[in-house]
Amino acid sequence: MQGNTHIVGGITASLAFAQISNDNPFILVGAGVIGALLPDICHGGSKIGRKFPIISKSVNMLFGHRSFTHSLLFLFLVALLLHTFVPYEPVTAGILIGMASHIFLDMGTKKGVKLFFPVTISIRLPITTKTGSKAEKVVFMMLTMLSVFFSYEIMMNLIQNF
Repeated sequence: MQGNTHIVGGITASLAFAQISNDNPFILVGAGVIGALLPDICHGGSKIGRKFPIISKSVNMLFGHRSFTHSLLFLFLVALLLHTFVPYEPVTAGILIGMASHIFLDMGTKKGVKLFFPVTISIRLPITTKTGSKAEKVVFMMLTMLSVFFSYEIMMNLIQNF
């Protein structure tokens, strides 16, 4: 999936989580966007890879694309680091939710992800699409509509309390 689809996926997942938590939805969404981009640090052409080219190239040389940074192991290690060093739980939750949405969306591509890294088996969803295809644009539109749906109640509460 492309960066914009991952961003909207992180927003959608964070807003969905905000519906069942008491966390600040703005913090969740901001952190969710960061988390939604983080797994692609292994790809030099990604939004985050272009911002941190040295880290991106190093991670790619060590692991390749869609392996370690798209795995449950990476998710667990980031959770451990965030829990240790970030005292504000909504930030941790948002980043992890964004990362999980990224991994799930990439499971919907033909290449899939190495979800159980270091095991080299690629995991993908039963229905897949090609990155940048018309089908991805449909996914993007559906995620956008879900974001609007999940943000409606939050926006109404803001307006009422203003």
